[in-house]
Amino acid sequence: MAVSTAWDSEALCPHRLVLEHVTSRWGVLVLIALLERSYRFSELRREIGRTGRGVSEKMLTQTLQTLERDGLVHRAAQPVIPPRVDYSLTELGREAAEQVRALAAWTERRMTAVQEARQAYDEARATGARAS
Repeated sequence: MAVSTAWDSEALCPHRLVLEHVTSRWGVLVLIALLERSYRFSELRREIGRTGRGVSEKMLTQTLQTLERDGLVHRAAQPVIPPRVDYSLTELGREAAEQVRALAAWTERRMTAVQEARQAYDEARATGARAS
């Protein structure tokens, strides 16, 4: 009989969903940006755009709502005109963001090794394809 883990069977879904939210294309960028400070929606959108990846309003809204629902992002609406909404990380969100930032830093440090591995793989596949 196999030993069950939290990543097996039906227990997998909640874990996988949170992991997908945190590591999604926009989730990573939102979490890392909010590690530095809180942002208004438009500021956050511009900050993410500085990475060379523009995010649509709709996608940023969905990402923020998802991360807020997971307890990672705090949305603070100020009762002023025009309306002001600030986004920041919760304690849980800060913990997740630090882990995501560490993974992002690792990819930056190790990108050359990854590219070399990809090239070696592609060359081996091409050689193997010709030999067949």
